[in-house]
Amino acid sequence: MPFIITGTTMETITIHQRTFVPYLPAATIQQRIQEMGAEIRKDLEGKVPLLLSVLNGSFMFAADLMKTLDFPVEITFVKLASYQGTGTTGSVKQLIGLNEKIAGRSVLVVEDIIDTGITMEHLLKELEQYGPEEIRIATLLFKEEAFRGSFAIDYTGFVVPDKFLVGYGLDYDGLGRNYPDLYTVTT
Repeated sequence: MPFIITGTTMETITIHQRTFVPYLPAATIQQRIQEMGAEIRKDLEGKVPLLLSVLNGSFMFAADLMKTLDFPVEITFVKLASYQGTGTTGSVKQLIGLNEKIAGRSVLVVEDIIDTGITMEHLLKELEQYGPEEIRIATLLFKEEAFRGSFAIDYTGFVVPDKFLVGYGLDYDGLGRNYPDLYTVTT
């Protein structure tokens, strides 16, 4: 069951002259990833799933999630983009494609955040063409208020409000991914 966030006591940060306030501490993120890993282990143990990390935002989450899986797994990366600044552009541009064969395999798409679902809808349509046995989705953050997709999310870390977030892999025009905590922009 995903967590619903209320706030933390970390210090504010500034990126591109915008102030971001604390939202979710690293310890809470790591605790939830351990719990998600336990769910995934239960569902996928005995298979050799392919973790498909959506770059750039999910790289930290994918690495930490993969460490919780104590059975053989592979990982690969695709790069899709639909954000510019603090908002979605409404269109998806594939930048780096899939090189691994996924026919007949269990694929776990690892995403940092799902908001409208446009990016994921695009990716799922592309992946289906390759004939995987199954596709599951793990997202660290889910903006339920913004979601317009028609797909199910198998593993959700946190349900978050429709606010712009930065840190733990998420960026604001290229900066902020390095923070281990999550922050939200002030109004």
